[in-house]
Amino acid sequence: MLAGMQTRRSFLTSPLALAAQPAAPPRSLKRHIPTHPLAITMWDFSWLERRWPGAGYEDWDLALDELKARGYDAVRIDAYPHLVHFNPTRTWELLPQWNTQDWGAPARCRVQVQPALNQFIAKCKQRQISVGLSTWFRQDIDDHRLKITSPELLGQAWKSTLDSIDPSLRDNILYVDLCNEFPLTVFAAFLPEKLRRASPEGVRWMRTPIDLLRAAHPQYDYTFSITNQYDTWRDEDVSMHDFLEPHLWMTHFSDFYTKLGYNYERFDPKGYDNLALHGERLYRENKAHWHDRLKHGIDFLAEWSKTVNKPLITTECWAVVDYKDFPLLNWDWILELCDLGTRHAAAHGRWIAISTSNFCGPQFRGMWRETAWHQQMTKIIHSARLPAW
Repeated sequence: MLAGMQTRRSFLTSPLALAAQPAAPPRSLKRHIPTHPLAITMWDFSWLERRWPGAGYEDWDLALDELKARGYDAVRIDAYPHLVHFNPTRTWELLPQWNTQDWGAPARCRVQVQPALNQFIAKCKQRQISVGLSTWFRQDIDDHRLKITSPELLGQAWKSTLDSIDPSLRDNILYVDLCNEFPLTVFAAFLPEKLRRASPEGVRWMRTPIDLLRAAHPQYDYTFSITNQYDTWRDEDVSMHDFLEPHLWMTHFSDFYTKLGYNYERFDPKGYDNLALHGERLYRENKAHWHDRLKHGIDFLAEWSKTVNKPLITTECWAVVDYKDFPLLNWDWILELCDLGTRHAAAHGRWIAISTSNFCGPQFRGMWRETAWHQQMTKIIHSARLPAW
């Protein structure tokens, strides 16, 4: 009996037996990106919050048809994991993240995450548009986001959310980004003050929830999107990420915003007044310099990708961080920078999904109406080579 068990065990671990076993199915990114990079856009929490007449997302069918016509393959949205975790079908009242920006609602609004999340994913699947799940941890009137007091609870919130997705729709999930621009507390208010990703505590907040999710939902690829602390990249442990999702603009590696007097004001028009009065002039006075700064930042991301041997996805990018349809704000110079950034990133061959900007949504009418421009950019993205990953 014992000899028979040993013989069977030896057979099961032999090279011949291992070769005969079926290979594990590829995870979500490999399934969705077999031959060329995807053109991706960010619809953040706007997809659910901006549904009043004229807000851009009141008709999902129209918005998604227009996205597909522009050549895009994927969309990144807020899945509201903390709200799903505490009650997926409750009607939540949310406070505004800002009133200066056109992402999300500029005043109080009410949302019901499920079944809306499943309904939206289903409409995307009908059009062969993959869905990346992320979160900005929107603040409800009772501030349930502050109940996420540990990395374990962060993982549990996301597990509840992934469990809530209809099994027939799970193959349309491109990836899961556990926190937008980690560790900015403007989005993740529950994090310890001044948390550094390169610290042991920063690693714990990333690794623990990803390990929990991999055990529960191994079919997905996981990451934390980022936009700061790039100075310590060589010391940062990114081994828990399946890919890097950095956000980068020309303003990251330049003093453009300092010269302009723009300070990310969320409830004050001062920053936009300075942007409207001086932004385009400042850009055109030294265009070559600002172009060089943007290319320098993209080159840096490509170097990081090569060094750690992880592919890149970027969903927010290239020109300035904040913009909208507003008096004295022309879109021409924004389109120039986004054209340059898209082309330069595509030429590196390190990206598996590339956005053309963070303004690629129907509420930004000055950019959305440029259908031919979008089609040209998405064609460039689709023509780029993939990294060996």
